Amino acid sequence: MHRIASIAAVALMIGAPAQARTPSPPSIARVVAAAMTETGAKGLAIATIERGKVSSVQAFVARNAAGEPLTPDTVLYGASLTKAVFGYLTVQLAAEGRLSLDRPIATLLPQPLPSYGNLPAYGNWGDLTDDERWRLITPRMTLNHSTGFANFAFLNPDRKLRIRFEPGSRYGYSGEGIMLLQFGLEKGAGLDTEAELQRRFFRPLGMTRTSLRWQSHFAGNVADGWDEQGKAQPHDERSRVRAAGSMDTSIGDFARVAAAMVRGEGLPVRWRREFARGTLPITTRQQFPTLLPDAQLAERPNASAAMGVVAFSGPQGAGWYKGGHDDITANTLVCLEEGRRCVLIMANDVRAERAFPALVRHVLGETGVHYRWEYPGLRNY
Repeated sequence: MHRIASIAAVALMIGAPAQARTPSPPSIARVVAAAMTETGAKGLAIATIERGKVSSVQAFVARNAAGEPLTPDTVLYGASLTKAVFGYLTVQLAAEGRLSLDRPIATLLPQPLPSYGNLPAYGNWGDLTDDERWRLITPRMTLNHSTGFANFAFLNPDRKLRIRFEPGSRYGYSGEGIMLLQFGLEKGAGLDTEAELQRRFFRPLGMTRTSLRWQSHFAGNVADGWDEQGKAQPHDERSRVRAAGSMDTSIGDFARVAAAMVRGEGLPVRWRREFARGTLPITTRQQFPTLLPDAQLAERPNASAAMGVVAFSGPQGAGWYKGGHDDITANTLVCLEEGRRCVLIMANDVRAERAFPALVRHVLGETGVHYRWEYPGLRNY
């Protein structure tokens, strides 16, 4: 792979794609090669969706330090892409009358939330004994990240679960909130999150390499990852189902569910709009503002929180997206309502994240996604 000056330069050399036309797989492959050279990333997979159907799936270079190939069937960590699928599931349940998006989760539970104590599989509910605001939190608030919880309880100065602002009043990304909704559905409504996702989505779509709990048959073709320093790290075999982000999947598998979501499979039209309709304006300068003072807030008029995804308005109209990230993982899914077009990128090297804006632009054209909000350190996108 030859050294190339910049991803943007390669996209220009190839020819920037028209906004309503997806470039060919070879064109995408050349821009991906430039991205991997520029960032140093060792593994990356990319899929495109046209008119709600998967149109291409490609995987590049390595799944581990031994140099074994990354393929469309390689199991990757889905990270917070899990939240998008869980949000879609929740909207399906609402469409079926199984729950109300705007009725407090407390009404699902037979006991007061703090009485369940601190449960490692879900959350430290006992920490909320002296704060009655837990009674206000609804499924919508968990999915649009307005519960008032930090992303993780341990980020608080006392490492306890705290409600940092009035539930529903503003955005503050929180995996803890997603886990509260999972707890309400499982302990209150008697649902099994993994079983529901398998029954409704994964099995019908032929997603044999996707689960929110580690499966032994994944081991034959699984991706390890690389961190910011380029150090290889092993794949984490997650044993707990966590709707906030425990999903393992392949690029081939997740492209199928992304296509189903953008075409509204399994949802009446009204409820499909509800999934992608932004109901909470995002007024923060970055994605994780919960512990920042209010002075850090800033208007973001074209982005708002929807059901597990972020809705935006851009040059091509309405769209929605969701990212996923940990020390060795970088994922993004961007979908445009016009033409039901999406690009899905999953990388087992966190350094690839710096190339996401250029890669998405090459595939979809200008979208309007607020990359500096999601990645505050990003430059020159």
